[in-house]
Amino acid sequence: MPDDQIYSASGVKHEKVMAETTESKKEEPDYKRLHSFPLIRHTDMPEEMRVEAMELCVTACEKFATNNESAAKMIKESMDKKFGSSWHVVIGEGFGFEITHEVKNLLYMFFGGSLAVCVWKCS
Repeated sequence: MPDDQIYSASGVKHEKVMAETTESKKEEPDYKRLHSFPLIRHTDMPEEMRVEAMELCVTACEKFATNNESAAKMIKESMDKKFGSSWHVVIGEGFGFEITHEVKNLLYMFFGGSLAVCVWKCS
């Protein structure tokens, strides 16, 4: 009997899927590398503010790739200095939100595939 086939007690043939999991783990960094560009899902910011906020989010997420809290803190502090206080930042995967924000002060984007960044001002 070949190593990649397993038969259950009822005689049903099953195949090992261990190779598939190792292949999918190898593809994960490739997927993240292919999707390393920022994708803006929604914004009402003026052009200049949007570009600066987007670049700041990308820089923070790359600098603190394993620590979303530090990345969010960096973005918040920079936005507070540049555009006045009361900025809020949420970074993560698989979250939903409903927020109240000042008009022309919201950015919702994705980076690195599934990492979402939401930046808004509410005073």
